[in-house]
Amino acid sequence: MAKPKRNRVVAAMSGGVDSSLAAALLKKKGYETIGITFRMWPKEECGASFGRACCNLEAVTRARSVAAQIGIPYYVVDFSADFRKEVIDYFCREYLKGSTPNPCIVCNEKIKFGKLLEKARSLGASHVATGHYVNVSYNKRSGRYLLRQGKDRLKDQSYFLFNLSQDQLKSALFPLGDLTKEKVRALARKMKLRTFNTVSSQDICFVQDLDYAEYIKKKTGIKVKPGEIVDKDGKILGAHKGIPYYTIGQRRGLGIAHKEPLYVTGIDIKNNRVIVGPRGEVMKKSLVAERMNWISAEGIARPIKVMAMIRYNHKKAQAKVTRTGADSVRVDFDEPQAAPTPGQAVVFYKRDVVIGGGWIKDTSEVEPV
Repeated sequence: MAKPKRNRVVAAMSGGVDSSLAAALLKKKGYETIGITFRMWPKEECGASFGRACCNLEAVTRARSVAAQIGIPYYVVDFSADFRKEVIDYFCREYLKGSTPNPCIVCNEKIKFGKLLEKARSLGASHVATGHYVNVSYNKRSGRYLLRQGKDRLKDQSYFLFNLSQDQLKSALFPLGDLTKEKVRALARKMKLRTFNTVSSQDICFVQDLDYAEYIKKKTGIKVKPGEIVDKDGKILGAHKGIPYYTIGQRRGLGIAHKEPLYVTGIDIKNNRVIVGPRGEVMKKSLVAERMNWISAEGIARPIKVMAMIRYNHKKAQAKVTRTGADSVRVDFDEPQAAPTPGQAVVFYKRDVVIGGGWIKDTSEVEPV
């Protein structure tokens, strides 16, 4: 493989305003820019997506139009097999074992900064670029690349990128990191990009009807089994439709008449039970996380104070992180947090810098401090 050209970059183009402007700004700065849209759904599903798929015909047409307008080569690359294996199968597997997955994080790691980076290097490019609202900087003292929050805190997506490696961060460009969403639309309009007023995508892109359990049944062919809804003492309060229909912190759809609102506080896979309780029982002061990814350092040797985020758009909370094993930590919050959920990520910050993060393993068996 030829040595990558430092000035050549592959820009991921979804057909939205963010990725369109990112590509346009790179071209304006003098980068040799190549636009790529990756098809992540099987062809028949893209055609039946009614506009929700990131790879539907309308999105590809918009991206191709912007690429032509700004004068860059453009390609559509098929990553559907990789997406099925790395993201969809993971999504289904996690729900079936009672965890709540975060496919966007896995997609960024495995596809957008995994397969796309491989493709970029095969095209002789040194970098990939996306429309994420984050920044990357280099710390000479530590010799490490740092992931930082974007200027627009309401759009910041650093939580979703916590699992990127040093090589991936080194090879990533984020042209929108110092812009607000309002500024992005204004610049796109000024540059007369066709996508300046496109609606931002929401929810999980591949679940068309937004019913996760039905999607999992369709994809896996597994028949989910109904079971009991119980309180923490095992008292039967009702019946559930199947484990994939429920997640920690859920309040709606329980079908239980009770004197106070009840929330899902636990999933008992072994006994096929959903455990519920009042709000106080979903408030947790500690959790255990595993499969850590450290960004600003190679790891921690002693407890550190951080601001921790347990889900996207969750308000950061003060916490202490203590190493408990080669690849696990305990997180103790200053104040109880609502529904930290196994399968979700907990991400640690110091000011605007992502220290690292990991995957929440458990909250139920964490001993009080």
